[in-house]
Amino acid sequence: MECCRRATPGTLLLFLAFLLLSSRTARSEEDRDGLWDAWGPWSECSRTCGGGASYSLRRCLSSKSCEGRNIRYRTCSNVDCPPEAGDFRAQQCSAHNDVKHHGQFYEWLPVSNDPDNPCSLKCQAKGTTLVVELAPKVLDGTRCYTESLDMCISGLCQIVGCDHQLGSTVKEDNCGVCNGDGSTCRLVRGQYKSQLSATKCKTHRDGRPLDLLTYPLLA
Repeated sequence: MECCRRATPGTLLLFLAFLLLSSRTARSEEDRDGLWDAWGPWSECSRTCGGGASYSLRRCLSSKSCEGRNIRYRTCSNVDCPPEAGDFRAQQCSAHNDVKHHGQFYEWLPVSNDPDNPCSLKCQAKGTTLVVELAPKVLDGTRCYTESLDMCISGLCQIVGCDHQLGSTVKEDNCGVCNGDGSTCRLVRGQYKSQLSATKCKTHRDGRPLDLLTYPLLA
């Protein structure tokens, strides 16, 4: 009795075709990346504080085209700015104060939280109702909305989580802890009205303190 049988030419061809297909599938992603040059160094951050953006470029080595993007971004300078630094969007508006608009100088103030195009530089002339788009895009790192970490990059609003990562949806819990579960503080009295940090105290419009107080739990 034979211990094994010799493969027929047809079976051998099928086996070789299977190996070739598997190899191509496994290397397809690697081959796509192989059409690109290595990523270049990260650029200087667009801001020195308050959260900015930095980019890196790569070059397509193919004579036709490459699949994927030739630029990538990351956040940087994720430290609070000093109070005297002022609002970043306001700085961009005030940069146009010495430029005539229709033959007249204006003092420009920022128009924030535009629901239609939060990454355009819209400014209002102080003391008037005149609102003008002074630039189609704000500088990279400008917040899309005043109460959000989301930032404008290349004219588009990009999601930023409390971990300062692009595309992250991580948020602070009621205790002000990033990606927390709300177990590090407790409700002392009153009803919960908004997210509070353990290090901040919020007040009513008339200056009276809110009834809700949060304190860190001691170990």
